[in-house]
Amino acid sequence: MTTNNSVNGTATTEVLNSPFLKVLIQQIRGQDSYGFYRNWSDELILKPFIVTKQKKREISVEAEVDPVTQARIMAFFRAVAAGIEQETGLISQVVVDLSHEGFGWALVFSGRLLLAVKTLRDAHRFGFDSLDKLAEEGENHVKKGIDLAKRFPEVGNI
Repeated sequence: MTTNNSVNGTATTEVLNSPFLKVLIQQIRGQDSYGFYRNWSDELILKPFIVTKQKKREISVEAEVDPVTQARIMAFFRAVAAGIEQETGLISQVVVDLSHEGFGWALVFSGRLLLAVKTLRDAHRFGFDSLDKLAEEGENHVKKGIDLAKRFPEVGNI
């Protein structure tokens, strides 16, 4: 029996070479204290981040945001923080504040400088249409954070 570890057959080497996706995979593997993901392929680790529009419609927003989704949101923004930190050397932190209804904020900051801010709505449905969209969104947050950190280094170093 063989196991297909690709994400709906869409994983390409090009996409997996994205700097953001590499950092995201590092963040997930780094939080894996029990070695659960040790034998998982990178594509399989990223699979929960891919939520098609059809799948999003099927996810109920009536209940609390489940802990797995909260962990996925936190991993995404930790990867954003790590990407900014690698480029600028500023120690970056993440705060995710979600209400029980799935509304809230994700903040990436360094010192007194907000490097990335994302309003979260319907956090129950957090995900991306494809690995390309995941990489693009993450890299956009990282790029904007790096630009802010370079523009206001004195605020980020406090």
